[in-house]
Amino acid sequence: MAWLVVNFFQRLICKKLTFFLNSSLIVAEMAPDPKLFVFDEVAKHNHQRDCWLIISGKVYDVTPFLEEHPGGDEVLLLATEKDATEDFETVGHSLSATEEMEKYYVGNVDMSTVPKPVSYRPPASQSATATTTTSSAQSSASLIKVLQFLIPLLIIGVAFYLQYRGKKQ
Repeated sequence: MAWLVVNFFQRLICKKLTFFLNSSLIVAEMAPDPKLFVFDEVAKHNHQRDCWLIISGKVYDVTPFLEEHPGGDEVLLLATEKDATEDFETVGHSLSATEEMEKYYVGNVDMSTVPKPVSYRPPASQSATATTTTSSAQSSASLIKVLQFLIPLLIIGVAFYLQYRGKKQ
């Protein structure tokens, strides 16, 4: 009895697996290989009449979507000429927005040709100069505050001296 159950499940699994493999092959045969772009080729499409974006290694021609984009066309144009994956994920797009992207898909990008994002770090010499400038600016500000206090006192002192000397004569 147990061998009948095992045999039944083996046949069922084999049929499902065969169906899955055959349907996968049909889909693979029907879908053409996506075009592979290099970064420089995608980066040329960076204006309002021709705007392509790289998101998660895929290339999207979003030109027809520029006017419809809820954040405006400037946001999309600023995301050209770079890997816009982080920009796209930071905003937190809805599932429907992610699904809608597929109609703008034109191919993949060779990620080895995409330049790495540059994070700004000031050179060490400028940093040391900035520290020196900051401390000298703080010391001159302190000197000005002291002089603003001492000069009126000095003027008042001279005025009292002159008044006192004038009364004696």
